[in-house]
Amino acid sequence: MYKTIEDEVLKKSAPAALKAEFLQHEFERLHKFCVLIYIASIAVWIVYDLILSFLGSQAFTWRSLVFIGAYAIILVMLLFTRDVRHFQKLNLLFIFIIALGMRLLIEGVPGEEQAAWLLLAAATTLFTASVLPLSRGSYFAAQLVTWIFLNPFYNTGIETHELKGVMALSYSAFICALTLYSFITLRKAKLYNFIMSKLLLDQAYLDTLTEIPNRRSFMARADKQLHALPREHDHYLAMIDIDNFKKVNDVYGHDIGDEVLKRIAADIKAVMHRFEYARLGGEEFAIYLAGIRREDAEALAGELCRTVREQTTQHPVTISIGLARVLDNDTLNQALVKADEALYESKHTGKDRYTFHREV
Repeated sequence: MYKTIEDEVLKKSAPAALKAEFLQHEFERLHKFCVLIYIASIAVWIVYDLILSFLGSQAFTWRSLVFIGAYAIILVMLLFTRDVRHFQKLNLLFIFIIALGMRLLIEGVPGEEQAAWLLLAAATTLFTASVLPLSRGSYFAAQLVTWIFLNPFYNTGIETHELKGVMALSYSAFICALTLYSFITLRKAKLYNFIMSKLLLDQAYLDTLTEIPNRRSFMARADKQLHALPREHDHYLAMIDIDNFKKVNDVYGHDIGDEVLKRIAADIKAVMHRFEYARLGGEEFAIYLAGIRREDAEALAGELCRTVREQTTQHPVTISIGLARVLDNDTLNQALVKADEALYESKHTGKDRYTFHREV
């Protein structure tokens, strides 16, 4: 089964919206890792500064302090960044300052040694960027900025037709291709894993016919709402049943029955979008109304009955609703039983209505 789903996923191209969701998810999951990478990159730059200052016989100047201050500001900004789109821009700025700083440091060493140091700095920068949660465009921009500032042929006296030049060019192409391949391959694998996880999660927690949450999802989410503290207002649980649904299936067939189920689910989603709702099975639905007053629950139940009743369709139906106030010591199953008792009363007192459970 997993292999079948995987084959279907691999055949399709992920839409832009899903890719954006994936990047945001990856950034949130790897936020601490991104901070660690930035700290490590800053530490490497400082080590480069100390080594090259010693080898190049240049002092640790105020210019170094300016760059360290800029890195510190970017690091603080990263700590408060939560949107991956902002991170893309921040990372490009970080790469720009890192590469510029490296170039200025390396220009202080003897000319014949500059190309090797530039290639080492470029490799470090690109490998670091390849593990970050970036879009393709952002990573290509990082590659471009890196090679603009850390070009081993600019102002180093090396010619491409010389042995050193050929070696530098070959190594540059190898680093560029390797980091690009690693980034694209790793990103593709993570993206497909994200799609697979999302698809399997949807199958586990979504009703495939109506495309709203199923019983498993409802029990988990409603139970979380049940135990959430403090409570500003009361909680209510609603059970919904489609009136005369068996007759619809018998007269018009199961295809029409499925259309009715999907239409009712869409109405519930439209009216109760602020709350937890689900299809429990068959023609039964449930809604957990957290933090509302009795009159609000009554108004919502009435609106839902009216919305279903007034739908312009060839196969009109109505619904019955049972409502129960969830007491502080109630379990979710106890609340479901009370709502089901209220639903039974609605069904046997005329249908197309809502009824509150009578509290003892």
